[in-house]
Amino acid sequence: MQLRTINSLYISLYFDVPRPKALLGHQHFHRLLDEIRDVYKLQKTTFDNFYISAAGSESSVMQRLKRELGDALNLPEGSENGDLLIRLRRANKGWEILIRITPRPHATRLWRVCNFEGALNGPVASSMIQLSKPSREDIVVNLACGSGTIMIERLLSTGVSKIIGCDNDELALACARENLNASFVTGTDLELIRTDVKSLPLPSNFANRLYADLPFGQLVGSHQDNIKQYPQIFDEAARIATPDAIFTVITHEVKLIESVLANNRSWYAQQIIKVSLRGLHPRIYVLSKRNGSQ
Repeated sequence: MQLRTINSLYISLYFDVPRPKALLGHQHFHRLLDEIRDVYKLQKTTFDNFYISAAGSESSVMQRLKRELGDALNLPEGSENGDLLIRLRRANKGWEILIRITPRPHATRLWRVCNFEGALNGPVASSMIQLSKPSREDIVVNLACGSGTIMIERLLSTGVSKIIGCDNDELALACARENLNASFVTGTDLELIRTDVKSLPLPSNFANRLYADLPFGQLVGSHQDNIKQYPQIFDEAARIATPDAIFTVITHEVKLIESVLANNRSWYAQQIIKVSLRGLHPRIYVLSKRNGSQ
């Protein structure tokens, strides 16, 4: 339950039967019920409703399975956002049933009391942090911090010596303050600054870990703005970074960032990871400073 880089956790059951109708048989149906009750014990609670996600969910067999499951569990059928989520799909010559073990996706963060357009997914932010090889002694700057996702995930991982979030949008910073307060992170030298991330009020050679969820040019920003801003952001990040700094960024502007990096004298990519995120395929870039760069 402490895993932070996954979207959901499921129990997987395989049934060696040719058709879903066989799942209504006594042995298979009670096996399914027993596993669901084990999920109840794990959560130490009951669920408010259930939802079955399956191809042909309106068929007579699936409707009967829903009715019998609802009666046995004393639960109403909910929407696709139902608490008890059950997925049914073909697997080899039989069928697989997946039972989500949490009432909400594991990616849902309890501290996210303020949503902000374009906010980064929690597991992706946590993955970015792990890729940066974090240490409790790090001095961290989060450029374009938005609603604070990266900052909070970083503070909940190893902690830091100091962390600063920078954004030019006061609404985003207000949202970040709410989320930071809800995360109950205390005892940290933490600061939020409203500023242009292309011209930061920070000294040179200041931070050894930097992060940025760069504007994708879709929900936030535009491609034309990004063409102008990306080179400036990377130059400013290099100015405030120590020689051993790691700069971890995510963006969907793949061609643009690779063009910028090809012409940038300060940063090179140690690692590039493709991510699937809400129908988009952005990439995480783990960057290091080039030898001799200032």
